[in-house]
Amino acid sequence: MIPLARKLREMNNNVIIGSGEEHLALFRKELPGLSYISFPGFKPAYSRFLPQYLSLLFKIPLLLYHIIVEHWRLKRILLEHSVDIIISDNRFGLWNKKVISVYLTHMPLVPFPGSCKFLEPIGVLLHRQIIKKYTLCFIPDLPGDVNLSGRLSHNIKLPDNVRYIGILSRFTDPDINITDNNIKFKHNTVILSGPEPQKEILKQKLIVLLKDKEPKTVMFSGNPKNEEEMSSCGNIAFYNHLPSVPMREMIESSDLIITRSGYTTLMELVSLNLTALIIPTPGQTEQEYLAEYLSEKGWFSTISQNEIKDGIIIAPGKAVSHDEINRQSSILLTEVLEELLEKHHKQS
Repeated sequence: MIPLARKLREMNNNVIIGSGEEHLALFRKELPGLSYISFPGFKPAYSRFLPQYLSLLFKIPLLLYHIIVEHWRLKRILLEHSVDIIISDNRFGLWNKKVISVYLTHMPLVPFPGSCKFLEPIGVLLHRQIIKKYTLCFIPDLPGDVNLSGRLSHNIKLPDNVRYIGILSRFTDPDINITDNNIKFKHNTVILSGPEPQKEILKQKLIVLLKDKEPKTVMFSGNPKNEEEMSSCGNIAFYNHLPSVPMREMIESSDLIITRSGYTTLMELVSLNLTALIIPTPGQTEQEYLAEYLSEKGWFSTISQNEIKDGIIIAPGKAVSHDEINRQSSILLTEVLEELLEKHHKQS
């Protein structure tokens, strides 16, 4: 959403950010000077033992309640802030017939585990009904064979209001000035993200593996609310967060990058022509699929969380050429946003 907001502001639009407090801290640092609204989304808590799909299944009643609540809350926000266009990231209730609404998702197809895979077409149909409530649906990916999301958004029947907008990355902002890299020490980088308790489980496994190893490891904990805090353990330096420029410099100068296979992180790495060892969140079928799909393409290497142990041999992936991907993405995003704004002008 950060590069999307930047592009809309570049096109002379007034942008308001609505989010939960933990994400507002990041938005305020990356997009200073905008207006911000506290508008938390549904936050499923994941089990330490149950697969994600089972944990989510038990929370469906809570999810439905949250969809209804956020749908009604949106009506009040539209009145209070005179909003013309609402763009939401995987939030099922943020559509309104009186304004133009956009639903952003990279997976019209939600992957099911092997024994339940036969249910995927039903999921696609239900998701189609949600997508059709919106004016447009944005998929942050490329439409052809060179893509990041695979079967999550390709080779399935999509509604007519779906548009591919290219990959989105906060590191491709043309206003970001990257000078000669001033990171002078040899290091690996770990980027932690995703839900607890699995994030903490992965962190502890990697600490045991890397704290006494060379080279030094820089570990980002993914907590922008406490950006300035930094600590260390053995040969590991912990950062809660860094702004885009120093974080990009740290990542680009890494010997090895280890991260979850979250879609945003994968887009950012591909935009920089970087590869990584990706470790999917256990039971999170989307991440497990992306890890398998992109490792088969040779763009990344992957292991499961249970395979992390001393002495593992990490085979480097083959980074994809980012120039053409970034060029196509820039063209697609501009074209789709121009279409969106034209719809607004006609409606006005």
